[in-house]
Amino acid sequence: MLAGKRLLAALALLSSAATAQGAQEVVVYSSRIDELIKPVFDAYTARTGVKVNFITDKEAPLMQRIKAEGQHTKADLLLTVDAGNLWQAEQMGILQPLQSPLIDANIPPQYRAASHAWTGLSLRARTIAYSSERVKPEALSTYEALAGEAWEGRLCLRTAKKVYNQSLTATLIETHGPEHAERIIKGWVNNLSTDVFSDDIAVLQAIAAGQCDVGIVNSYYYGRLHNAAPSLPVKLYWPNQGDRGVHVNLSGVGLTRYAPHPEAAKALVEWMTGAQAQAIFASINQEFPANPAVAPSAEVASWGAFKADTLPVEVAGRRQAEAIRMMDRAAWN
Repeated sequence: MLAGKRLLAALALLSSAATAQGAQEVVVYSSRIDELIKPVFDAYTARTGVKVNFITDKEAPLMQRIKAEGQHTKADLLLTVDAGNLWQAEQMGILQPLQSPLIDANIPPQYRAASHAWTGLSLRARTIAYSSERVKPEALSTYEALAGEAWEGRLCLRTAKKVYNQSLTATLIETHGPEHAERIIKGWVNNLSTDVFSDDIAVLQAIAAGQCDVGIVNSYYYGRLHNAAPSLPVKLYWPNQGDRGVHVNLSGVGLTRYAPHPEAAKALVEWMTGAQAQAIFASINQEFPANPAVAPSAEVASWGAFKADTLPVEVAGRRQAEAIRMMDRAAWN
């Protein structure tokens, strides 16, 4: 009997030790490439001693993996890009609310899920890029104006298959209503100078090469290309400054439904919304901090300040299916 009690006590001690050891790590499934997130995780480990293990893949396989793993998942957090993807993860039931007054204080409400299922970590403007050789900035004004006759045969776009364009279209639907939004989208397609491109870098290169005069891109792609080629004859323009502001989306993170280490994961997310991590996010990928108290990098700041749309970004997910159907009707491939 005594031996049995000793065995139970030993097992309890081992279980407690295992729990304590488990709390010293957080597992992240991330659709962001290693070099964009490893410095953040390394800084957290150096500060706290908590190890952050992560695997990277495309967002869809990661979300399906978390769903398939169910209660046996090793993932504490899902880190991915675009509010549309985060909204999809929430709808799949693979996230749980992460209640934190600190996160709420650090990140404005338009960059968080109303349900607290996810929060933004870094921001990117999906804005207008233009040829500094062939376009005067005063000729530009709004996203909507790019559907006008003045830009016929002068516009480049990325494929509609990318979630970034789906989210932009979703916000147009929310802002203008379906009929007006569809006229804008069809106007863009009618004004294309060439077939759509697979990525934003190709759009910027096409503008520089003279294939088109304007395009719509995520701001950090411009930063990457501009760093590699400072003399690139392409600049960014912040549209809609007279009304709602620039469309902003994000990279963000959510706590998985069956996270093995929920408290440790919560502590990591709280830190990632704070000053040190926000500065790292902003400098590595030339994004904007989601925490407004943190300044962007010098490179990003040099592009100029702008008014951002305050529309909650989760609209991008809620209207995503409608946006995809609309883009299909407009023959935006």
